[in-house]
Amino acid sequence: MKSPMNRRKFLGTAAASAGITIIPRHVLGGPGIVAPSDKITLAYIGTGTQGLREMLRLLAVPEIQIVSVCDPCKNAAGYRDWSRSGLLNDIRAALGKSDWSAGGEGAIPGGRDAAKNIVDTYYANQRAADSFQACSSYADYRELLDKEKDVDAVKIMTPDHLHGVISIAAMRKHKHVILHKPIANRLDEAKMVIDTARQTGVATHFEPWEANGSMAQVLAWIKAGAIGVLREVHNWTNRPVWPQYTSLPTDKPPVPEGFNWDLWLGPEADRPYHPDYTHMVFRGWYDFGGGSMADMGHYSLWTVFRALEWREPLSVEPMLTHTCEFRDSVAARVKNDFSFPTASIVRFKFPAGGQFPALDLIWYEGGMRPPTPPELQEDKKELPIEGMMFVGERGKILAGFRVENPRLIPERRMRKYPRVEWHAAPPLSPGEVAPSMREWMKAVKGGGPPTSSFSFAGPIADAINLYSVALRTGQKITFDARNRKISNLAEANQYLSRQYRPGWEPQLS
Repeated sequence: MKSPMNRRKFLGTAAASAGITIIPRHVLGGPGIVAPSDKITLAYIGTGTQGLREMLRLLAVPEIQIVSVCDPCKNAAGYRDWSRSGLLNDIRAALGKSDWSAGGEGAIPGGRDAAKNIVDTYYANQRAADSFQACSSYADYRELLDKEKDVDAVKIMTPDHLHGVISIAAMRKHKHVILHKPIANRLDEAKMVIDTARQTGVATHFEPWEANGSMAQVLAWIKAGAIGVLREVHNWTNRPVWPQYTSLPTDKPPVPEGFNWDLWLGPEADRPYHPDYTHMVFRGWYDFGGGSMADMGHYSLWTVFRALEWREPLSVEPMLTHTCEFRDSVAARVKNDFSFPTASIVRFKFPAGGQFPALDLIWYEGGMRPPTPPELQEDKKELPIEGMMFVGERGKILAGFRVENPRLIPERRMRKYPRVEWHAAPPLSPGEVAPSMREWMKAVKGGGPPTSSFSFAGPIADAINLYSVALRTGQKITFDARNRKISNLAEANQYLSRQYRPGWEPQLS
């Protein structure tokens, strides 16, 4: 419904004026039944492949009703994914329609038309006895926020460069927010988002917290002296698992029908459309993404940041791959300040804080990882493709990428130190949500801030955005946290913020 009238008031007024006495079953209550007035109405902004994938999970949550979708891309054209038919089969299974498709034969689903169809079809199938308005659809999130007066919350699943401006605009409209990672792909903009959340008091849910592991066992072993004083944390990923482009596009293909390129660019500088900027590969560009660490580091490291009481890093030192080309038959290195490297190792130095001394975090990506420690060689094992390692003065703890299954190495040391009783949460069934998401839903209805609130994400947001700056400059940077400036390389400060296109500046009041 696009009129100013609130949906809930409309339904109640219409029923009263018509003298309706038949009460739909969802009003009567019962297991799994939530009255319309108790549902959180949600607008879904960003309907690419990952947006649709996560939408399927939300559709099954009885306390939430998706009432509007938004994306600059109308049609399922040009989308890429991890498999040709995986998402399509998931949608068909959720809708109970084996012949559902998003467009032409073999098209990978995406776009707002597909999203609207999925929402309406799902609710028609699952709530056939209910009466509800059809899902609305918009290309521009600003129009959605202006017209959908009764939306309680938004979920933002756009490319990284749009996270900040959209979340700030939504919070200024007093909408609660669920945000995919990162908070923003500029340090200054991330702070604007967090400050706006605090000022407006809306309930916020930064989604990576749902997938964070537990630091309980690691902290217990450190406290027991199993590895001595902690000195370093190593974390490595197999990302990027998408193409990393080493040159800017020079050809100018036509903009696909139904794709509003201007809206997709949003606050970033104007340039010709090219598919290698957009679906699935945006995170490899400094303008549009946050790199492999923004993609995966929030999942592995946010719980580490909080457990070790890390604030902003003192310095960030990059080691990265480069590209060469021939210029008039002479080999030359390409100056690349536009796309993330194929592989890198980045060392962060954190000051002492709380109960922990000064520490180093070393991040690895693109197939890089630490040397195999002697303790693991004793067990005749190798480091996994992805993982985490805590290095102390007298020992090491090896864990999975998200701190899962921590163990002392070599394995014989496990006999000396007891394990903390802890079990991984079982997989969520349809309609279930993670505990942090449940906290957010309570906060929307007036409860306290969830553990996944934006308010707790400042230090990791700063670190990951400084990682981008260090890689972009190719030099070690030192950070003045008090003044929020890079102190040793003046020209690097330009990358802490962005030059907003006219009309796209964040709405800070």
